[in-house]
Amino acid sequence: MKINSDNLNINLRHLRALQAIAEAGSFAVAASQLGVVPSALSELIRQLEASVGGALFDRATRPPMMTPLATQFLAETGPLLEGIDRAVTRLRQSAGLEIGSLSIGASPSAISELVAPVLTGFLATHPEIRLLLHDDIAERLAGMVADGQLDLAVAGRALHSPDLRQEGIMRDRFGLACHADHPLARARRVELADLDDVSLIGVAEETGTYQLLSQSGLPEALLHPRMNAHSTVAQLCMIGAGLGAALLPQNAVNLFSDPRIVFMPIADFELWRTLYVIEPVRRPLSPVAQAFLQDLRQQCRTAT
Repeated sequence: MKINSDNLNINLRHLRALQAIAEAGSFAVAASQLGVVPSALSELIRQLEASVGGALFDRATRPPMMTPLATQFLAETGPLLEGIDRAVTRLRQSAGLEIGSLSIGASPSAISELVAPVLTGFLATHPEIRLLLHDDIAERLAGMVADGQLDLAVAGRALHSPDLRQEGIMRDRFGLACHADHPLARARRVELADLDDVSLIGVAEETGTYQLLSQSGLPEALLHPRMNAHSTVAQLCMIGAGLGAALLPQNAVNLFSDPRIVFMPIADFELWRTLYVIEPVRRPLSPVAQAFLQDLRQQCRTAT
């Protein structure tokens, strides 16, 4: 729609002045409600009349009465002013975190030890915020952040993309996750050689856990065992059922806080997993997402 340049001389102050006079019934009362002197209000109406090219008040009456032209104009602009007021109110509420939504992605192992504790406090402080928490591997979460489906994500490092910013926020060490009844759970020291006779459970090659293990120089037999699971969640379920053990980051082992599963450091194997905040580069975070990210960073600073 082409904008009529003559209409640019009319602004919200003119429209609100007309509306105030119509509601108050007089210039004097309307001026008092608007916090201006009557002469200033009269000048606004004169400017409006000059812009529309017609009289909006019959000044032969006392107090001046609105003309049919003014009544028609007010009927059309009144709903617009109400809509603007509602929009501004919601904008202020969103900026003040009174309302809004938060869509976060997280790898399962990042949820229990980091994301969920932060969300507990955040949602308690902002009870009207709506939340969506999406769990998946880093690559898929990164894609969802890039295309706007998620505000941000917390996961392992994804492939480099000019659309994303990745900031490391937490590290944890790999070790052996095994059942509490497993013989190695009672060992004072565990080494890689001790795993030769252990029924290990591997994980899908698309996961961040596999990618890190594959780059660590781990023996092939330990990297590709007889049993494999699609995800860390499945690995932990299998370990809890006594099916075997797995090489996992420590925070991943704590995912379910399952007392049947213990974490054992491996003395001669040092591999660390880093969790990253994955943010969009080409669009700003919403006020809600900014506030959550601030709480997340504070949690990480406190933990370290």
